[in-house]
Amino acid sequence: MPGHVGYASPAYAESLSEFGSPRRLPACGGSILTREVPGSVQRDAMGPYPLFACSDWSALGEDLAVLRGELVALSLVADPFGAFELSDLRRFFDRVAAYKDHFVVDLSKPMSEYVHRHHRRNAERALSALDVKVCADPPAALEEWCGLYVNLVRRHHIRGIAAFSRESFEKQLRVPGVMAVRATQGADVVGMTLWFVDGDVAYYHLGAYSDTGYRLGGSFALFWRALDHLTEWGVRWASLGAGAGVRASADDGLSRFKRGWATGTRAAYLCGSILDPDRYAELAAGGSEGGPVDYFPAYRAGEFAGASAVT
Repeated sequence: MPGHVGYASPAYAESLSEFGSPRRLPACGGSILTREVPGSVQRDAMGPYPLFACSDWSALGEDLAVLRGELVALSLVADPFGAFELSDLRRFFDRVAAYKDHFVVDLSKPMSEYVHRHHRRNAERALSALDVKVCADPPAALEEWCGLYVNLVRRHHIRGIAAFSRESFEKQLRVPGVMAVRATQGADVVGMTLWFVDGDVAYYHLGAYSDTGYRLGGSFALFWRALDHLTEWGVRWASLGAGAGVRASADDGLSRFKRGWATGTRAAYLCGSILDPDRYAELAAGGSEGGPVDYFPAYRAGEFAGASAVT
């Protein structure tokens, strides 16, 4: 089905089923995850991590109308490349706030014009030591990928939904539109990146490396080859995501790395809708200590302190 690839695919939402029950939104063509509200018989929903995408943003309001009274609230981060205006989001949702700026690449430009010279130098050095290719069969790379991702989780103390299980990755590597790029040194796989290609936009999903991959600058080699391949395939845009953590800093290492490849940024908006005002008010009145006062939904604010994410 057109548009139902990558983050918009039902298969991607299914890969996150450990964190909620996938529910298709038939009018817009996106998916959400419904979940129990802790300490309550009520249920609310969130968009898939890290982005909510759909094929028809103009129909999202129709889907939200069906959910009213059935769920307490819905929160999601809207795809920065979604076909909507900010005014549309404000019409659909009760709360819309700029969340993070996502680094983007205009692939119509030659890489020599936009890749930072430091990144070009590191990529050249890494490519002289590594063999980097697009995987012909992404599902066959599951064990290699999981081994690398365990190293990432350990290094950065990743918890929660961003930690992903083996079962989740088994499903993600079968999502329509997935592209896996692998770096090897001899017989050893030292790094991989995962991307989702949806029409003329490719979304960087995740990257992971062995200790050798880190030492040899595998990330530079993998990004260079990935962007080069995407350009050859006629993809117009690459969305690299934002910096690390729930509140990205312009100075964190991941932000500096992504900025060196980017031609600009696009805002990602955090959107929230109260679908059952009475039940929401009751839950919010119960309080959820330990998180920011502006967190949405308010009754889950305490979960903020334990959040960990990479994008």
